[in-house]
Amino acid sequence: MILTRRSLLASAAALAATPKRSAFAADEWPTRIVRMISPYGAGGANDISLRIFNEYFERDLKQQFMVENKPGAGTRIANETVAHAAPDGYTFLYAAAPYATAEALFGKLNYARSELRPVAMAVVAPIFLIINAKSDYTTLPELIAYGKAKKDGLTFGSPGPGSQPHLAAELLFRTAGVKGLNIPFRGDSAAYTELLAGRVDATFTAISTALPHIKAGNFRVLGVASAERSTIYPDAPTLVELGFPQIVAAGWYGFMAPAATPAPIVAKLESTVLRALQDATVTQKLLAQGLEAHGRSGADFATFIDDETRKWSKLIEDAGLKGQP
Repeated sequence: MILTRRSLLASAAALAATPKRSAFAADEWPTRIVRMISPYGAGGANDISLRIFNEYFERDLKQQFMVENKPGAGTRIANETVAHAAPDGYTFLYAAAPYATAEALFGKLNYARSELRPVAMAVVAPIFLIINAKSDYTTLPELIAYGKAKKDGLTFGSPGPGSQPHLAAELLFRTAGVKGLNIPFRGDSAAYTELLAGRVDATFTAISTALPHIKAGNFRVLGVASAERSTIYPDAPTLVELGFPQIVAAGWYGFMAPAATPAPIVAKLESTVLRALQDATVTQKLLAQGLEAHGRSGADFATFIDDETRKWSKLIEDAGLKGQP
């Protein structure tokens, strides 16, 4: 092909016009189905809350939003899927707290953090410290004293290594100066069975799944690992109030995109997420899942993730924790 002055000028004009076409495309976005990738299986809080958001997105943006569940490997499968997806605004990640601890737990990942871009933080899932109501201890100081008196220390149930309940328990052990053993279970129900049987001493858990047992008088809530009391169960004191300001932990979910996704599309989804969290119907549905609205901009979400990564990576290193491959 022979390049003439006219063809060069035409090419330059086409390149100059590209941003305008991109901006127009962003204004019109979405024009087809948007894939929202969940790092967990169907039926859990992540999946259900994502469907709550998708209902709002479809009403607000007049397009279909589809949940695609990609569970496994401590959320790394979903993270990698979106990190390597086309950055066209039609694939997003509904990221969860393990995103911030994956590298510390598992070492080198099949994706780089720089390949994903925070869009907006959405919700937090407060975690509560609960015990068997028939236990000899009834307060946090009594639980700690009990653990110090036991040769092997305290036993805690958790959803698995590196989960927020596990990390909160490890932080409690180290802060209180008590030995502890984390016992992983597949799901809350298995941990509750062992707690009711007296084979584990305590667990950190979401209040939504524990509430029936609390109302039945089987479990006692000692506190919540939040900076402030939870609106979901305000009767529970914070562990900060109980003299442990270091123990602040919660699950969280937020939206992320492939890093090269056009900024106008990212901004449009960001504003839509933040609007959704002002909708009373959305927030009430989230509360029913044990989730509190916690909207943050993409920039604030990025700062939050960095803070979480530093905090928990240090604990993981100090405690010598490793995730399952």
